Order: sequence, then structure tokens, then C-alpha cells
Amino acid sequence: MYYVMFVNVLYFAIMLFSFKDIRNIFRRASFSKYNTLSGSELVPSVSLLVPSFNEELTIIENVRCLMTLNYPTYEVIVINDGSSDSTMDVLIKEYELVPLTNPEVRGSIPTKNVRCVYHNEKYPHLLVIDKDNGGKADSLNAGINMSRYPLISSIDADSLLEKDALIRMARMYMENPEETVAIGGDVRIANGCVIENGAVKDVSLPKRIWPMFQSIEYLKAFLGGRIGWSRINGLIIVSGAFGLFRKDYVIAVGGYRGGYPGEDMNIIIKLHRYMLENKLKYRIAFCPEAVCWTQAPDSYSILSNQRKRWGRGNLKNMIENRDMVFNPRFKTMGMLTMPYNVIFEALNPYFRITGLLALIGYVLLDMTNWHILLVFGLVNLASGYLLSVGALILEELAFRRYTKLSDLVKMLFFSALKFVGYHQLGVLWRVQGHIQYLQNNNSWGTMTRQSWKDKNKAA
Repeated sequence: MYYVMFVNVLYFAIMLFSFKDIRNIFRRASFSKYNTLSGSELVPSVSLLVPSFNEELTIIENVRCLMTLNYPTYEVIVINDGSSDSTMDVLIKEYELVPLTNPEVRGSIPTKNVRCVYHNEKYPHLLVIDKDNGGKADSLNAGINMSRYPLISSIDADSLLEKDALIRMARMYMENPEETVAIGGDVRIANGCVIENGAVKDVSLPKRIWPMFQSIEYLKAFLGGRIGWSRINGLIIVSGAFGLFRKDYVIAVGGYRGGYPGEDMNIIIKLHRYMLENKLKYRIAFCPEAVCWTQAPDSYSILSNQRKRWGRGNLKNMIENRDMVFNPRFKTMGMLTMPYNVIFEALNPYFRITGLLALIGYVLLDMTNWHILLVFGLVNLASGYLLSVGALILEELAFRRYTKLSDLVKMLFFSALKFVGYHQLGVLWRVQGHIQYLQNNNSWGTMTRQSWKDKNKAA
């Protein structure tokens, strides 16, 4: 009971920080002169890194989207991580790529063997790296080694950026370039949306149940959580789907850590540690108006594999960085963010399971009244539902991506429905992920993609 009460109080506190910042976010999203920056020479140049493994169905739409962003100077570096499908073939055919004889390697982060680097002078801002399979972190490191610009942005190959997403991030970076080491973007579910020519033309909610639950989750996590954590400089993760980083600091911490899922959390923890240990002023920010649309798993098996992988990555990061927990040397990160993730993320399933078993025992031993348990359960459900509703209010106040009344009603309904079955599955998947970690299972799991055209037909 005390655990549930404390975690809900903490959730609401973070949500209040999000609401406190929403006026500034609304003004920034609505009235910012970001469009004037798209042609400015003052905007820092960016290298977009796109790690790809078996992405033949989505890679062309993704690259097409990235090649048409409203941004003055940038390059797109696609890293083919030893795909076993036709990812390289479709890229070579679409962009008439030819091998570079002497590609310039600017970095020295160790990676798997780079087989070849491809280019076409007709597309001067596009570079394609073909390398042996080494995982997402290894692919990002290979992209960093080849990148030309001081800022890097990691983007998943199944994701589509809104045309102004990168310039909005750059505007936030330019507010404080000396202290900003990383910025996370808002990730939203594209299932159900109409996609044309690498862009989201019509925003709508998914029609299938699994992506719909994830849409609610993402709104709560990004708007209800990351805005608040960012305000107190306590972000522990910048989503691998879309993030912006200062390259010099990423290189200073040794690049991305490979060998297990969770590289997006690991790089942020390493950046926090490096900046705090070297007593450098810094911030890791979140830009909710910079939106990336991604394909969500639409089947039970794929979704469960993803969540088990997240559970493994979270647990491994917490264990490897346990010296930061309740360590005042690491300020907000050590005294709040890391303890929160250990107690309320990594250990959450076990508190819930043991709490449920205790309640069953109380009933069987006649140590409590059923109506007390009912009231406790209803209060717990109500608090969780209010947190989801709070995220929806933030969405309506500042962004209003979903303009249909039917979509709003649907989100309110699924915000309640997720507590009946889906929420409990999340606990199960996390426990299974922890078991896989103990078994040294570092597999990525299967993620079956659909082309964006097929997604449109399904929608």
C-alpha cells in the first residue's frame, strides 16, 4: 500500500512539472520563428545516423523523408548492419549508389568491419555504409566515425520525421549550445495514419488493439513523464528513434555501448556521469514539439519481445551503474532518477506480485475486509487513469495532433481499458526480460516490418 501511494505521488509530481512547463512549450510550438531558421547559416550542421537491419520495406520511405527536411545543412548516413534481406539492394537501386574508393574516416571508435561505403554525386548529402552485423550501437558508432558535422541525430529506420522536427530541435539547442549535450524528440505511433511520400498526411489513431495501447503509453511516457524529468535535468533516456547529440561528448564517453539492448539509455547515463564527474554544467533536454512517427508492434509476439528486451536493457543499465544510486555526487541523477528507476521500474513487477499475493493471503486469513481492498483497488486504478488523462490534457493544450472527437473518446476509453489485462502483461514481460538477462540472452528478437503502403491499406 505504501509503495503504491509513494509511486503515485511521485508520478503526479513529475506530471505537475510537465504542466508547469506546458505554457512555455505551447508558445514555443505555436509562435516560434523556427521557419526563419531553415535558411539561416547560424543553424549548426547535423549528421543524421540511420542504423538499419532488414529494413527493405521501410528504408526508402525513411530516407526520402530525411532528404526533404526543412533544414539548411545536414547529411544522411544510412548504416546497413549486415542485413540478410535486400536492404542494400533497394538503396543501391533507388539512389544509383556506387562504391567510394577512399572514404574519409574521421572517428576512431572501434566497430565491426566496414565492407564498403556508397555514394552518388547526384545526392551529395547521402552516404550509405555497408558493414558486418554488430548491432544497433555498433552501427551508430560506424556512422559517427564517418560523420562530418558537430551534431549527430540517431533515427530509427522505421521512423518518419515531421519536416520541421529537426529545426525545432536545433532551435532548442541554440538557446544554450554550451550546456546542451543531448535533446530527445517526441515519438508517436504512426499505425493508423496516412503516409504519402515519406510524410504523415493524415493523423489518426491505430485500429488494432496493440498499437492503440502503445499510443496511450507513449503519450503518458513522453508528455506526462519526459517533459517533467527534463525540467529537473533528470532524463535517463533519449529514445533511439529520434535524438540529437553533441558529437564531441558522445566520442568523449566512448560512443555507444554494444552487446545488449538498451544502448539509448546507456548513452544518456554515460553522458550524465561524464558531465557530473568532470563538474561541467550541462543539460539533457526534451523537445516535445519535435515529432517522430514510428511503426509500433501490432502483434502480441512482437510486442512481448520488444518489452522483454526493454526489461533486459533497463536491468543491465541499473546493475552496471549501481554506484550512482543514492549518491549525492551525481545530484538529481543519483538522488532521484536512478533510485526511481531501480525501485519503480526495475523492481516494480516484484512489488506488484508480492503485494497481490499478500492481499490474497489477507483475504484467505480473514485479516481484512473485502470492501477495504475494493476501495484501495479503485483508488489505485483512478490514480493511474488520471495520469493518462493528464497526458491527454497536455496533448490537447499544446499540440492537438488528434483533431477528431472520436479519437479523443477512443483515447479516454483505452486509457481505462489498459488496466484490464494489458497492464498486467507489462509486469509479466518485464519479469521474463529479467529472466532472459540472468540467462545472458542478448538477442534482439523478431520485429516484422510492413511497408508504409501496406500500413495505409491496413489502416
